[in-house]
Amino acid sequence: MQNHDAWLKLALVPGIGDGAQRRLLEAFGSPQTALAASRAQLAQHLSAKQIEALQAGPDAQLLSDSLAWISQPGHHLITFLDEDYPAQLREIADPPALLYAKGQREMLGQNCLAVVGSRNATPQGEANAEAFAQTLSEAGISITSGLALGIDAAAHRGGLKGAGSTIAVVGTGLDRVYPARNKTLAHEIAEKGLLLSEFPLGTISAPGHFPKRNRIISGLSHGVLVVEAALNSGSLITARLALEQGREVMAIPGSIHSPLSKGCHALIKQGAKLIESAQDIVEELAWAAMPPPSPDTSPGGEIEPLLQHLGYDPASLDQLAARSGLTVEALSAKLLTLELEGRVTQLPGGRYQRLI
Repeated sequence: MQNHDAWLKLALVPGIGDGAQRRLLEAFGSPQTALAASRAQLAQHLSAKQIEALQAGPDAQLLSDSLAWISQPGHHLITFLDEDYPAQLREIADPPALLYAKGQREMLGQNCLAVVGSRNATPQGEANAEAFAQTLSEAGISITSGLALGIDAAAHRGGLKGAGSTIAVVGTGLDRVYPARNKTLAHEIAEKGLLLSEFPLGTISAPGHFPKRNRIISGLSHGVLVVEAALNSGSLITARLALEQGREVMAIPGSIHSPLSKGCHALIKQGAKLIESAQDIVEELAWAAMPPPSPDTSPGGEIEPLLQHLGYDPASLDQLAARSGLTVEALSAKLLTLELEGRVTQLPGGRYQRLI
């Protein structure tokens, strides 16, 4: 492992970004040597303003706080020169010089799949993300995502249920949780998975941080699965970055009536792999075969007929009555039972949607 003090003294200097750090590492071999270099030597690689900032050094309190944070159990500083720096991430055009990590560091050596999508996901979208993530995690594949609401959170929940667990790449310092509603989830990931950030402690959420975070999500992964996305979704940025990094892009199709399917459909039209099962992902990435899926059955062992009538697009009581031949009263009773079992959810406007 590298000298944390020297790495932080270099990385925490304002204006010395990843590009400048990599130039210094290439020229001097280590942060210690770069910090000891003369102004004339530094001038070949940095601007005059950057040299002044480097010689002034980082904020002393931030440096002290960062060293104290790293000394705690389960906290890590992963540098570009460490042997366990993720090989996939090292290959991208602009890899972070260092990463703050909290949790199971050894996960960085696992096969990873990014699962991303809308923050304002539908119940079906969240169910799909969680189910796909759980199935792949049970096969030992780590699920990477960005700890956002909606699809990201569902993917992390699914990942936590399997041996592969999950990696959350965040756009803040690791001493903060954003969004606050995912605080409990973040703590569970820190215990059973891994939290990662390139941002120093104390860094708050800002719009520009999330595209930077997205390049790490895709960079860690062999492929990116988009579950739900509108045409202007940030998930499409992750997909674009994945293509630039040479990663496979995959998408789950949805209803032609849903705006949250249009981003996925656009990706598929542009050549993304259409995904209907976890096995499709395994075949696309040439991973080991998945175990056969279990059938979608009711407690009685037969597929619930009402679920077949409902299909996978939202439907009203009147539509279901016409399809099933049941009265509205009988339908309401059956739907309530299915809702309590977590198999159906009620949407605004009196419509129902199948979850599994």
